[in-house]
Formats: sequence, C-alpha cells, structure tokens
Amino acid sequence: MSNEASVTGRGRLPADVGGHAAAEFEPLVRAFSRLVGNRRGAGGALSVHRYGEPLVEVWTGEASAGMPWTRDTGALVFSATKGVAATVIHRLADRGLIDYDAPVAEYWPEFGVEGKDRITVRQLLTHRAGLSGLGLVATAMDEVLDHRLMEQRLAAAKPDRLLGVPTYHALTFGWLMSGLARSVTGRDMSELFRTEVTEPLGIDGLYLGLPPAGASTAVASLSGSRLALAGSALGSLLLGRLSSVPGAAGAVTRALFIPGLEAMLEGDEPPILAAEMAAANGVCTAEALARMYNAIACGTTPDGRPYLSPRTVRALTKIQTYHLDHALFYLPMLWHLGYHSLPVPGAPTGFGHIGLGGSFGWTDPTQGLSVAYVHNRLTLNKFAWDQLAATWVLPLAVHCAHTPSPTSRPLPKAA
Repeated sequence: MSNEASVTGRGRLPADVGGHAAAEFEPLVRAFSRLVGNRRGAGGALSVHRYGEPLVEVWTGEASAGMPWTRDTGALVFSATKGVAATVIHRLADRGLIDYDAPVAEYWPEFGVEGKDRITVRQLLTHRAGLSGLGLVATAMDEVLDHRLMEQRLAAAKPDRLLGVPTYHALTFGWLMSGLARSVTGRDMSELFRTEVTEPLGIDGLYLGLPPAGASTAVASLSGSRLALAGSALGSLLLGRLSSVPGAAGAVTRALFIPGLEAMLEGDEPPILAAEMAAANGVCTAEALARMYNAIACGTTPDGRPYLSPRTVRALTKIQTYHLDHALFYLPMLWHLGYHSLPVPGAPTGFGHIGLGGSFGWTDPTQGLSVAYVHNRLTLNKFAWDQLAATWVLPLAVHCAHTPSPTSRPLPKAA
C-alpha cells in the first residue's frame, strides 16, 4: 500500500496504513494500524479535523475481497446516519423553518392524530415520541424499504406507553426526521443530505444509500456474518419471544427487528443500499463525516461562510435528558438534539452518534475538534469489540490533540 505522507517526526506510518497525519497523532495511528489493519477481508478509515484543518486522514485494509481501502471508500455507517439527518434538521431550524419546541403537527399536519398533537420536535430528536416500535408500522422487509410508506404509517400511528420516556427509535427516527423535513421543504432526505450538508461544505463521500453513478465514493462490502443469526430458526424464535418481554430486552427487539429484516444486509449489494433510511443507511467516508462534524463545531463552512449560528451550536452542546434509555438496556445516553454524549476525558462537551458495528462521528465545539471512524466488519464474534471502537479512538484522539507537535515538518514515507 502506498502512502501519501508520514505522520511524525518520530517515525513513519505503518506499512499497512495509507494517508497522512500530524506528528502528534502517531499513537492513534499505531493503534489504528494494530486494531484495524489485520482484518481479513475488511478495513476502515479514521479522520480527525480541528478548526477546519485535517490532522489525520488514514485508512487500511480491504474494502472488498482483493480491493484495498482508499481515501474514497465509503462504509455503511448504520445509526451514525442519524447524526447527519439531525444536522439537516438543525440547518432548517437555524433558518427559522423549524422550532424545536413546536408541535411536530404544526409542520406535518398528518402527524397530529392518535394523541400525537402535542409531541414536539425536541421530543422527536431525543427519542421520546413513543414511536420506537418497528412493528407499529411494518410487517415485512419490503415495507421497511419504502420510506414514503413508513412516513405515512408513523404519521397515522398511536404512540405507545413510553411516550415522553427516552426509548431509542432505532429505525423509526429516520422516517420521523424525513417526514418532518419533507413537510417543511417538500424534499426527500437524500436530496437534503446534498443541499444541506455536502454542497454547502464542498464535500464528497456522504450519501443516504448507494452513491449515484459517477460519484467518486465506492461502497465497501460488508464483511462477516452480518445478521445471519437473526434469520435462523433459533434466532427467529428467540427474537419473536423477546419482542413480548417487558423491559429493555423487549424494547430493543421491538425497535430493531421484524421477521426477515436481516435480509436487508445480504448480498454483494444489499437491499438496504437502495432505500432511504435516515436512521440506518448512510454511506460515508471518514473524511466526509469528520468534515461535517467539524462544520458543526466551527459553525462555518471551509470557506468561512456561516453553517450553523452560535446560538444553534450552543443548543446542540446541551444534554436534553439525563434519564436512562429504555431500549438501550438503561444506558445513560445523555441525548442531545439528535446526537448522544460520548463522555471523553478532556472533552466533556462532545457529542455525536455511533452506528451498529461501531462506526461513528463526533465533535467537541469547545475545542473545534471532530473525529470520524468508519469500517465494514459486521460479525457476531467480534461485534462487542467493534461496537466499542469509540472507547479507544476518542480518548487517544483527544489526548493526541492536546499533545504539542514535535515538529511542523512532515516526513515523506519511503515507497
């Protein structure tokens, strides 16, 4: 693998890592190489930006069998997509088109039925709308892949008993954001990803679903067992029984699964890529995701134009609810407006969103810092480790960002 530049005056990039990074990030790059660089048939990328400057852009491994990961490789980031969808809503709110404390029905009249007339935009953004259950709106995979149908059914649905309580809307969050945004703009969320995120920021590598023909971004193939276990006879039986269990196990099962849904991830070009699921099927390069979060941190585009007002950025840093999440095994998610806290020593005001399998985007506006990590492994025997990737990436990234650079002169890597 050829590399663009060295990371450090103390050494060179590991042989399996491509890209470039600032000198002080050598410990992060070494850890990335060690933990991501030796995955059979899989790979990933890592990006760190500060006040608009790319401090780390590195990648390693395979995007698919025999195909190396490159700067233009995008990964399916699952729930990290929610952070992008939330950013679209904040762009609209920043222009006065949406008020966080207004009823959703004020913008989306069809939503104001079955006791939902008082549910606010803020409740939607913090997973308190009582609409987390996928079974409320869908019975088969084909229905889940029809975003307009899902929006319509959510508008007509009756909230459950957890209305007002943080309960992770694992898939329904995306259609709720899309329905709200469509009611305000008349546009699909995929188009709004372009007009509110990628075009203002001048970036490629961030899409809702499969990138269009001619895009520079190539989608990495999913590596591993995916969700095959859920489709087995034992898995189907277990999930069917869990969905009726009270408490967190039942809530998370109802939020994530209906029979046959695992087939969305099967094949070389899985069906999920052909849909618009603003909670789950974003395709992002690490660089694009980090640049979006850095624009949130700075409030400006790379060329200095306003992106989000200081007032909006301040609102995003505030934790909206300290209550434990009832669908995520009572974890203290500390929901922000569409993002969640990722407590990191030295960056207590940071927030972002992790996806299934551990890909994530994150920012700390007080430091002008953003970090994104994407990869393509989704396999049961490594799932817990992958899901916790932020626990080693973020502390190292923040620590390195606070480390004085030993040299300002990058060293070229030998061919």
